[in-house]
Amino acid sequence: MIFHASLRRHYPYQVMRVCLTLRHPPQGPLRVMFKLKEIWDNCKLESSVAPRQFPFSDKHLYSLMNATLPVSAPASDIERNRFFMVEQQIRTWEVLDPVILDLLMRIHREDFVPAAHRALAFADMEIPLGHGEMMLSPKTEARMLQSLMIKDTDSVLEIGTGSGFMTALLASLARQVHSVEIIPEFSRSAATRLSAAGINNVTLETGDAARGWDKHGPYDVIVLTGSVPVLPESFQHSLNPGGRLIAVVGEAPVMQTQLVTRTQGGACSTVTLFETCIPTLKNALQPQRFQF
Repeated sequence: MIFHASLRRHYPYQVMRVCLTLRHPPQGPLRVMFKLKEIWDNCKLESSVAPRQFPFSDKHLYSLMNATLPVSAPASDIERNRFFMVEQQIRTWEVLDPVILDLLMRIHREDFVPAAHRALAFADMEIPLGHGEMMLSPKTEARMLQSLMIKDTDSVLEIGTGSGFMTALLASLARQVHSVEIIPEFSRSAATRLSAAGINNVTLETGDAARGWDKHGPYDVIVLTGSVPVLPESFQHSLNPGGRLIAVVGEAPVMQTQLVTRTQGGACSTVTLFETCIPTLKNALQPQRFQF
């Protein structure tokens, strides 16, 4: 493998010139960026050549050359599409936490997608679940997870179980997840999928939690998987000191993903992470409107 100078510090796949792989030798002028297909092709090569020693100190460069190019990488279409989802959609959307990236490779998203849309499991889009609800896009799920910095001692409240995929991701990171869904059909389907995935640290409940759910509180983390025009203060009151809450706040077409952190003194600070637009939680609190 030949590496030509500079690697952006936080984007190991967005090199300024080119990284040429074994199956794709130098041909013509250097390109601006190599293709992930070249990485995948190299993953499937069986090479008897002893590994080279590269005198680079940047940890991202070593990750690029070693961790992401295993000779034994699986070659099935599903695993290839999962690989592309992580590398093309998620990593390039500033999700660089190796724990999150590894989790998205391990938890099989396709097993949580409705059968009619299974072919879209790794697409960069919200997938219809029925009843007017959507499964969040992969990059949105990943960005939320990274921002929450979930620990294995955390108790998590999820508002909107949906397909159960976000529930599975949360449960793989936290001690316990309490997930509330207003549509009974979704809750039943999620229970079956989570059980099949071997995930047993989740409590699924059916109810209307759009304005709060303190039944098992206080919580270390609260996740709203649907948007709310106004974020009810009851959610902030259900956080432990140091707790984090993530929610998409606003009305279409302009919504903002906000991370709320409760300090040890009880005050809350809010940071806007990114803009998006997703379906609103049923019975969500509405803003007061001026009436003539």
